[in-house]
Amino acid sequence: MTETVERYLPVRNKLGEGPLWHPTEHALYWVDIEGMAYQRHVPATGALERVEVGLLLGVMRFRRQGGMVMATSQGIQFWDPAAARLTPVANPEAGKPNARFNDGGIDPQGRFWAGTMAPGQTSGLYRLDLDHSLHCMDSGIGTSNGIAWSLDGKTLYFTDSPAKVIYAYDFDAATGAVANRRPFIHTPQEAGFPDGLIVDSEGCLWSARWGGWKISRYDPDGKLERVILMPVEFPTSCVFGGENLTDLYITSAWTELGEEGKQRQPWAGDIFRLHTDIRGQVEPVYAG
Repeated sequence: MTETVERYLPVRNKLGEGPLWHPTEHALYWVDIEGMAYQRHVPATGALERVEVGLLLGVMRFRRQGGMVMATSQGIQFWDPAAARLTPVANPEAGKPNARFNDGGIDPQGRFWAGTMAPGQTSGLYRLDLDHSLHCMDSGIGTSNGIAWSLDGKTLYFTDSPAKVIYAYDFDAATGAVANRRPFIHTPQEAGFPDGLIVDSEGCLWSARWGGWKISRYDPDGKLERVILMPVEFPTSCVFGGENLTDLYITSAWTELGEEGKQRQPWAGDIFRLHTDIRGQVEPVYAG
């Protein structure tokens, strides 16, 4: 089954990522990692703003007490939007050359999870608890990417892009512990690499395919259920938003395209939208 997306916002992000829907502001947020900024858009009014952060910004999530938690090139930080100020929290891979945090998410109990990447080195998956303590949950990862949880909260899904695998872990909600890592979706023969990841209200996984020109939807058993063909080579992630959480917003990038490639793909780096008959979920906020 294939469906068609629309070009929604011509923002031309170098590395657009991490889309996030704010349920009370009715606004779409996302990051431009290499642009060191995040953007906010209100579909109802067309408002669009860009906020410079000053660091490579892998992912951000909202905090219950206000502001955001961000995973950056200098570790995990809290962002105060009123003061436009970052406050460092933890930087576990500060000694690794060129290491930075990449994708992340919030578990059902309000903990923040984020993974790292470092060229030529292995990386890790980290959990930030509500008391701001940081814990390494796994290591030996190529490039950490999309993170999400099953509807019953018993399984954590985590993407290692170079391995072309989305892992499943047994997840202990009470303690935040993970165990029994196993490949859930492994696609070694497919073009491109799994990137950002979300789970919808039916328990299905939507995985953006970096370099693969598509978004893939898998059912809770890991079976490919549908493919969303993209007009750009490097879709990066997606999120459900809109009034009924049935609009799928998709980020993309042009960072690996040369000048000729950018001319061939003039929409690379833009935001795309797909109207669906499937509802997404509102992601929890960081409770610390």
